[in-house]
Amino acid sequence: MFCFGHSVNKGPPPMSNVPMSYVTSPAIASFHATGPSGLGAVASQIVGSRWFSPLVLLAAWELASRTGVIPEHTLAAPSAVVATLWSMLVSGELESNLLVSFARIVAGLAIGVSAGIALGLIAGLSRQGEAAVDPIMQIKRTIPTLALTPLFIVWFGIGETPKIALIAFASIFPVYLNLYSGIRGVDVRLVEAARSFGLSRAELIWHVILPGALPSLLVGLRYSLSIAILVLVVAEQINASAGLGYLINNARDFLRTDIIVVCLIVYAALGLGADWLVNLVERRALVWRPSLLKA
Repeated sequence: MFCFGHSVNKGPPPMSNVPMSYVTSPAIASFHATGPSGLGAVASQIVGSRWFSPLVLLAAWELASRTGVIPEHTLAAPSAVVATLWSMLVSGELESNLLVSFARIVAGLAIGVSAGIALGLIAGLSRQGEAAVDPIMQIKRTIPTLALTPLFIVWFGIGETPKIALIAFASIFPVYLNLYSGIRGVDVRLVEAARSFGLSRAELIWHVILPGALPSLLVGLRYSLSIAILVLVVAEQINASAGLGYLINNARDFLRTDIIVVCLIVYAALGLGADWLVNLVERRALVWRPSLLKA
């Protein structure tokens, strides 16, 4: 309505036209801002975490064990496994047997990796060496390592030697093959450029070929570590008087699934530790190599 040419104020506008921020309290406004949507974001982050599915699996495992769905003699509950792990650590039983297994795998890897590097250099740097070494290594590749266990027992007895020999035999080929492939895959232009600078053959190998093949060698070393741990599990079943395999054999006889699971966890930890070690060496030794992945 207009009165004498001026508009008359009819009062405040309807509530439907007023923004919610004008009529809600700060607490309610905060709820609207971070309430259902904020909780949904947190829930989606938890579900999308890499730890979510393992934790759900552990919870289901514990619940099934507690309710009797999984009998104790079939698979011990996670809580029982943790208690057994703690008792074995306190008593020193786990550490002493772990050191025995660790010594076996170090000895086997030292022999196997050294032999693999030597054979890879011979076959990769020389045509005559390739003709002499590669056919034998390809035959070795087709022979399952574990199938040699009876033969190694006949040759070396049932002491430590067949266990170390199996680990060494299994860890040769991944190192050999990857180093051989890395040497043959070095860029020819780098070799020609090095020769144009007057490098001798020894200098060419040391400064160009070996650094170029180092990434492949580290890949082979990672495979060898994984295979060595797998073979260790079987090798320690050969009349072992100490080691993780010895613990597993005793636990099997007495249906102690908690001890078996503890030893399997230790085997897994050894594998993860070996992989971490190779990654550390790779980051230090290959600082010159450009990376496609950004931090």
